[in-house]
Amino acid sequence: MQRAGIANPPNRQSPPRLRGPRRLSIRAFAARCAGMAAPLALTACRPAILDPQGSVGQAEKMILIDSMAIMLAIVIPTIVAIFFFAWWYRASNKKARYLPDWAYSGRVELVVWGIPALVVMLLGGVTWIGSHDLDPAKPLPSNSPPLQVQVVSLDWKWLFIYPNQRVASVNRLVIPAGAPVHFLLTSASVMNSFFVPQLGSMIYTMNGMISELNLQADTPGAFRGVSSHYSGDGFSDMHFEVLAVSDDKFGEWIEAARKDGPTLDAESYAALAKQNLAPRPLTYRAVDGDIFEQIVSQKLPPGPGPQAEQSSAASPKEH
Repeated sequence: MQRAGIANPPNRQSPPRLRGPRRLSIRAFAARCAGMAAPLALTACRPAILDPQGSVGQAEKMILIDSMAIMLAIVIPTIVAIFFFAWWYRASNKKARYLPDWAYSGRVELVVWGIPALVVMLLGGVTWIGSHDLDPAKPLPSNSPPLQVQVVSLDWKWLFIYPNQRVASVNRLVIPAGAPVHFLLTSASVMNSFFVPQLGSMIYTMNGMISELNLQADTPGAFRGVSSHYSGDGFSDMHFEVLAVSDDKFGEWIEAARKDGPTLDAESYAALAKQNLAPRPLTYRAVDGDIFEQIVSQKLPPGPGPQAEQSSAASPKEH
C-alpha cells in the first residue's frame, strides 16, 4: 500500500552497515573508567597521618588502627551474615525453615545487643586512655629539655618566635630532631588551627588566649604544616614548612638567622599583621622584649580579621 503522493522507490536497498569499534559492556566501561581515575586520585595523596614521624603521631596512628580493628569485629560478620542469609533463605532451598509466627529469641537479642555494647565499651576505653595519654599540654618524656616556641596565627601566615634564642621566623618552623618541642599558641586575628599531620595533635589558636602543645620529630625530615580551620580568603595558602634537623644544624640556623633580617618589634609586627600572604619564609634576627605576651594581652592590636580585603603591604626582608 502506498501513501498518498509518495511512491515506493523501486528496488531500494539498505546501505551497507559500517563496522565501527566494538561497544563496551557497562561493566567493562566502568572498570576502565575506574582504572583511569585511580592515578588521578592518587596524585593528591601525601604521606601524613598514616606516616607518622613522631611519638605523638605514632600513638595517634595506633588509636586509629585499634579503633578500626574493633569496629571490623562487628562490620565483617555483619557483611558475611547478609550474604549468608540471602543464600540460605533463597526460594530454591527447601531446608530453610519458614517461621511466620516467630517473634522473640533471647539468644538473638543477646547477640544483637551484646556485641555492639562490647564494641562501644572497647572504643570508649581506647579513646579515654588515648585522650589522656596524648593530652596536648602534657610534657613528653625525654632526657633533653624541650625547645620553647611561641606560635601566632595571622592573616594569612604563621609567626614562630623562639624566646630563648631571641629570633623569629614566618612560615618556617625549624626544630631539632629527637627533642621535644613545647608550643605556646595564640591568634592575632580570628580562631585558627595549627596542625602538622605527620607529628600529630591538631590544636586551635584563639585570640586573647594561649593553647599548649607538645610534639616531637623522631628523625630529621621536612614536614608540611597546615591551617585546618577556615579563616578567610587566604586560608588555602596558609601553610608552613617544618624542618627537623640535627642539633648542629639547628644551631647553625639560629646563628644564620641572627645575622640577617629586621628586628621583630611593634612597628614590624604591625606591618606583618596586615592581611597578606608571605611570599617566602622570613626570619627576624632579633625579637623585641615580650612581644608574644603583648599579642596575647592585645596591647598590640589584633589583625582586622577576614572581613577586610587582602593587603599588599610590603613584607620584611627574606631569608
